[in-house]
Amino acid sequence: MELRIFTEPQQGASYDTLLAVAKATEDLGFDAFFRSDHYLVMGDSDGLPGPTDAWVTLAGLARETSRIKLGTLMTAATFRLPGVLAIQVAQVDQMSGGRVEFGIGAGWYEAEHTAYGIPFPAEKFGRLEEQLAVVTGLWSTPVGRTFDFDGTYYQLKDSPALPKPTQTKVPVIIGGMGAKRTPELAARYADEFNVPFAPLAKSTEQIGRVKEAVAAAGRAADEMVYSNAVVAVVGKDDAEVARRAAAIGRDVDEVKADGLAGTPAEVVDRIGQYAEQGSSRFYLQILDLSDLDHLELIASQVQAQLG
Repeated sequence: MELRIFTEPQQGASYDTLLAVAKATEDLGFDAFFRSDHYLVMGDSDGLPGPTDAWVTLAGLARETSRIKLGTLMTAATFRLPGVLAIQVAQVDQMSGGRVEFGIGAGWYEAEHTAYGIPFPAEKFGRLEEQLAVVTGLWSTPVGRTFDFDGTYYQLKDSPALPKPTQTKVPVIIGGMGAKRTPELAARYADEFNVPFAPLAKSTEQIGRVKEAVAAAGRAADEMVYSNAVVAVVGKDDAEVARRAAAIGRDVDEVKADGLAGTPAEVVDRIGQYAEQGSSRFYLQILDLSDLDHLELIASQVQAQLG
């Protein structure tokens, strides 16, 4: 079981804060550092000092870390043209020595589009599908050949399809709870399917749908990694759990319902329940980025028990 650290910088985090968390992620033996791709705070936080761009952040971290994987849950397809996005991700993969993983979603938060003048199209899923076709097509085009694409939303002609990522195949992550189109899209393009913030029963149901879509697409079952994104609130005892939940404005029972909350022993048991459905990777959403002791506790008393 792999544990990855997942951050939400739009809630208020500078690059230096993210760097500190990423270095702790690496030093403590976690598998990866991921971040959201948002430009506007959600909820009651003031969001200070303001948003940071996902791929600019990951480019910086690529040069200041050496082992951990780096990626997004999820890059918004509405934010960037696919040709430009392919260049950005390939460059960060080069800068990291081949440690990037590419999570992409349709984009959903209309308010941040309005706040920063980003078009928010009515049809988003079709654009996501074409973005995946373009980005993966550009990366897989042999050097010396060109790439063309004539879609409804995007058209490319005689693209040199450069630069190439360092990795022969950048892992693609698709997620969501859609019952039909999302599993089918994942079966076509994804190396990993992520279930976001869902109770165990719903997570099991969605993974079942994706497994069916993977089989229908003629892919081997072991070609897809299944993962869960969950809020993490871990404490050495109930009092510490309650304190950490209060610090992020959450109720302990609420987090237990669709995330990971409790003592290390309780959290290890809960992870085991998700593992039984086929999940092999967890993205632990850490909302208090100043509490690095939280990461140390998870590393020493949860990760250590998972092997």
